Amino acid sequence: MILIENIDNKKDDMEKKITAAITGIGAWVPDYILDNEELSRMVDTTDEWIMTRIGVSERHILKGEGMGSSYMGERAVRNLLEKTGTDPMEIDLVICSTVTPDMFFPATANLISGKVGMNNAFSYDLIAACSGFLFALSTASQFIETGKYKKVIVVGADKMSSITDYTDRSTCPIFGDGAGAVLLEPNYDGYGLLDFDLHTDGSGAPHLHMKGGGSAYPPTHETVDKKWHYIYQEGQVVFKAAVSNMADTALEVMRRNGLSVDDIAYLVPHQANMRIIDATGKRMGLPEEKCMVNIQRYGNTTTATLPLCIWEYEKHLKKGDNLILAVFGGGFTWGAGWLKWAYDGDKFAK
Repeated sequence: MILIENIDNKKDDMEKKITAAITGIGAWVPDYILDNEELSRMVDTTDEWIMTRIGVSERHILKGEGMGSSYMGERAVRNLLEKTGTDPMEIDLVICSTVTPDMFFPATANLISGKVGMNNAFSYDLIAACSGFLFALSTASQFIETGKYKKVIVVGADKMSSITDYTDRSTCPIFGDGAGAVLLEPNYDGYGLLDFDLHTDGSGAPHLHMKGGGSAYPPTHETVDKKWHYIYQEGQVVFKAAVSNMADTALEVMRRNGLSVDDIAYLVPHQANMRIIDATGKRMGLPEEKCMVNIQRYGNTTTATLPLCIWEYEKHLKKGDNLILAVFGGGFTWGAGWLKWAYDGDKFAK
């Protein structure tokens, strides 16, 4: 009788849909803080100008020779593993989203895995600019949903200070450094990443890119002199595209899943610019209190903004909360996802 019941239980589990649930989140930011007062002594700007147009008060900057994105990613993963009590050898796969890899190869994910001791995992990097974390989360979820893997880590890590021109007042106040990481595990009760809508449009590349350093324009004295190894951004074009595309994809995900504004606990938007965040929330009809915001403390950390937001808000999250993730990045890349939170965050918050 017991044997038959066990077989029936296993059959029931197999028949249930597997979803990829976030079961833990970790993060790390550098100790050094570059505030607006110090920045105003480096470039022609003011705290008022920055707060009015961007909404950033301070940003964390990684200093030290040879320290790159893997340094921050390693610490975020260690924080995650410690919080969840997970053995590094249990991890099957690591995907790192970054636009500032330590080097072109090996992948930053490989370096993080090696430093942490995740020696049973295979790992690789994914580049989708500021949309990278959601793209990586969506990709990682497929490995869980097929039943291929049981424990997958997604890392978002960027050392944006390494590609920021601190003589360009239009871009240098925006960016900061940081890393976040989540653990994905199978779930049979309807929690996790339940839907996503991702897009790219290469015609947007001229408006937001870093021209130098790749195979088209390898590093030379000329490319360095032309500042092609720094972020280039046409603010007004990016602003319009970010607001419309983030809001439209978020609303589409809500529409096709029958979700109303009342059903949403939080919008988790890419922390690009406070005006973009505000405009996206308003376009979606969401009140301010339903929008995760921490850009004032970290700036735009590119692929790390989503996990840093969720990490900070973790203690407020309840099992079953509906989160809408919305992103936009260079390329152009953009998208949205519906995440049903899988645990009461106040039990595990930092």
